Amino acid sequence: MKKQITVVTLCAMLFALCFSAEAQQVKKIYRIGYLHAASASDPRVEQQREAFRKGLRQLGYVEGQNIAIEYRYAEGDADRFPALAAELVRLKADVIVAPGERAIRAAKDATHVIPIVMVFSRDPVAAGFVAGLARPGGNVTGMSSMSPELNGKRLELLKEAFPGITHIAFLWNPRTAITDLQDTRVAAQALGLEIQTVEVRSPSDFDKAFSAIDKKRADALRVPTDPVLTVPKANQARILEFAARQRLPAMYDDGQIVEAGGLMSYAPNLIDMYGRAAVYVHKILKGAKPADLPVEQPTKFELVINLKAAKQIGLTIPPNVLARADRVIK
Repeated sequence: MKKQITVVTLCAMLFALCFSAEAQQVKKIYRIGYLHAASASDPRVEQQREAFRKGLRQLGYVEGQNIAIEYRYAEGDADRFPALAAELVRLKADVIVAPGERAIRAAKDATHVIPIVMVFSRDPVAAGFVAGLARPGGNVTGMSSMSPELNGKRLELLKEAFPGITHIAFLWNPRTAITDLQDTRVAAQALGLEIQTVEVRSPSDFDKAFSAIDKKRADALRVPTDPVLTVPKANQARILEFAARQRLPAMYDDGQIVEAGGLMSYAPNLIDMYGRAAVYVHKILKGAKPADLPVEQPTKFELVINLKAAKQIGLTIPPNVLARADRVIK
């Protein structure tokens, strides 16, 4: 009798342990690190964050139930990234979402183990984030904002809006925009445009760069997104003020710069890319390895035009170009 009771008791204990293990597995809450350059209160940042959260909800994730998102914002100070990334590593995040070059670099420097999802990177291979687009190889995957036709399309739009331009100054940082420059030169040759390359490696180079543009009498400006050129608000403001003062039509890579006073931008749709980031997170949480998840290139793009900026420099945007804009700022 005692033997029977012991067997029953052991069975009951084993069942309880199994049930407990299953319950723990069901109740597991995944921790997602979210590392962003800007301020949490920035309206565009709020839109991007909500696009990411919406993407997760569509995949069955609910904050507080099966995921916890640890938000960390650099508040415009890139020097804060290493400490913020290290904090997410200490919290043992299951995956880290990193929009932009500085955030990706900080996350990659902080861990070679925790999966990292790029929301966008101009050229992740050249930056050393991944070994290749088809097979990233390490702990980083996600999306590249680079598209082979993108820089050509930007010049086409600039030329279509202002047919008289012949000489475009390309303001660039050689540390980050080599691919952009190569693509732009090829497109310029096809369109019969002259490209003047003007280097800016640090804020101290701006005065020299602006002087060189004036000297060559450029009639348009092309500015790629860059951690030195356009991410710091003070540097961005210097470029916008120069373009307005010289009455130069300018094409940018980021709609936020157009909202701040720039003339035009043509770029991947960031909201769509944040939604796609949720898909990568889902795949990784389900067991996929970043090394085996191909890096995606953008498929949706956005043309933004600032009519107020155009009026300020005495330019008129042709109706056919204006009709193609996804957003018009008046």
